[in-house]
Amino acid sequence: MTTADLIGKLIQVIGGLAIFAAVVGLILFLVDRAPKRGRDYWQLAAFVAPALLLLVSGLIYPAIRTTYLAFLNRDGDFTGFDNFVWAFTQPDAVRTLINTVVWVVFVPLLSTSIGLAYAIFIDKSRGEKFFKALVFMPMAISMVGAGIIWKFVYDFKSQGREQIGLLNAIVVAFGGEPVQWLQTSPLNTLLLIAVMIWIQTGFAMVVLSASIKGIPLEQIEAAELDGASAWQRFTNVTLPGIRTALVVVVTTISIATLKVFDIVRTMTAGNFDTSVVANEMYTQAFRANEVGRGAALAVLLFLLVLPIVIYNVRVLAKQREIR
Repeated sequence: MTTADLIGKLIQVIGGLAIFAAVVGLILFLVDRAPKRGRDYWQLAAFVAPALLLLVSGLIYPAIRTTYLAFLNRDGDFTGFDNFVWAFTQPDAVRTLINTVVWVVFVPLLSTSIGLAYAIFIDKSRGEKFFKALVFMPMAISMVGAGIIWKFVYDFKSQGREQIGLLNAIVVAFGGEPVQWLQTSPLNTLLLIAVMIWIQTGFAMVVLSASIKGIPLEQIEAAELDGASAWQRFTNVTLPGIRTALVVVVTTISIATLKVFDIVRTMTAGNFDTSVVANEMYTQAFRANEVGRGAALAVLLFLLVLPIVIYNVRVLAKQREIR
């Protein structure tokens, strides 16, 4: 990039900041000049309007536009529910939906279970902070970065060549033949799921560990005095005490899993029966030029996420009422 290009970029940034400052200044000036009787309402409208404008232009309008496109074919003609029928009848699309369901079942369940077990076992132990940081570290890696790392782990070289993939290196070391892990269905889907579990377990562990530490010590001591075993204390004291945190963790991981794209795109590009809804949506809209089908998958993805969000909101609302 030349000096002239850098100067041009700098001028654009300065110009954008100047426009932003001018708009804010104009809003403050108009609010200050508003009649005193309705000044509070004018202030509210003035400061909420930009956020509403961004919400409408960046979220609501695209959602409406996507829903509209879901009923059109690649030529822009209205086809009714044909794109949705395709999503539930075409073999590759059905496989995509099945894979997505498998992801949503395994990732939240295993991530939360492993994270909870880890949080309980290292609670108040020596080196607790170090062990937590070790498990939480994958959360700092981007999905693409994690996909590249694990793609090396699953790497395959033909028989007789040096194996750079960890799994195949172990297999060959024990006298076996290298396996094309990412091309073997349905094993490849489970191996991709393992990457997501590796990332999300740290999140579950941190949230649940903090929730466990929030349980009153008196409750645990009372259970011990009553002769409750470790398992009884876990099921009757710990689990009820972290129920809200469990709901938050499970729903958050479920939503992230439904939207998973980067891992699949980076490691297999959806080939070998590994595609999920988000990846297939991208493939149809931007690779196959089937915008209607991609939009239909986007609508289905939204409908899958919506019940989880509603359930989460209701649980949190009930928790606030109890408090």
